[in-house]
Amino acid sequence: MSGQVRTIEDLRGPAGRLEALLNTGAADAPYVALVAHPHPLGGGTMHNKVVYHAAKVFSGFGLPVLRFNYRGVGLSEGVHDGRAEMDDIRAALDWLEHEFQKPILFAGFSFGANLGLRVCCGDARVKGIVGLGLPVEADGRKYEYSFLPGCGNVPKLFVIGADDPFAPQAALTSALEVSPPPTRTVWVKGADHFFAGTTQSPTSKLGVMSETMRLWLAGTFGL
Repeated sequence: MSGQVRTIEDLRGPAGRLEALLNTGAADAPYVALVAHPHPLGGGTMHNKVVYHAAKVFSGFGLPVLRFNYRGVGLSEGVHDGRAEMDDIRAALDWLEHEFQKPILFAGFSFGANLGLRVCCGDARVKGIVGLGLPVEADGRKYEYSFLPGCGNVPKLFVIGADDPFAPQAALTSALEVSPPPTRTVWVKGADHFFAGTTQSPTSKLGVMSETMRLWLAGTFGL
């Protein structure tokens, strides 16, 4: 990533301090970015590979990028809840607004995509949303997307592995039909939930995911 990475000490959510890292970016950056990680019970942290690569895409445009751990993850205070993590995402948005006073772009992976979309839809500070590996059902947890009309005309990019076991293509396509334009959905061939390869296509697809994000951000926001 470009720029320096520093530890953030003053990000606090309702459950206490949230461990966070900021890639500082350029002083004249037109946007700042927030990236949310996948489910803690599956080992999700801000150091997850998909989260790191998404943050790297934003950083490549010189944008300041914030990653953080939900309550109960890593050094973050509090206890895992499953839904209250939405308040942690709100706290991160509030921190970015206070620190930079610039419009915000959001990306979330899996659990982080679903919860982040719920938080960011209708938040006037958020000007663009990227959902990576949006789940339909994972480890007995069901995810729905009926709230998407609340996103209005905010540009949205959804990138999912075509072989993602947590996102059957027919089911997720149906769920995302309520997303208002502009919305772009990309299914990455030969990719599983983590954008790793499959038996038939064993090479990592993280590069494809990243390039899809990069081209969309460049074209949509003039970066």
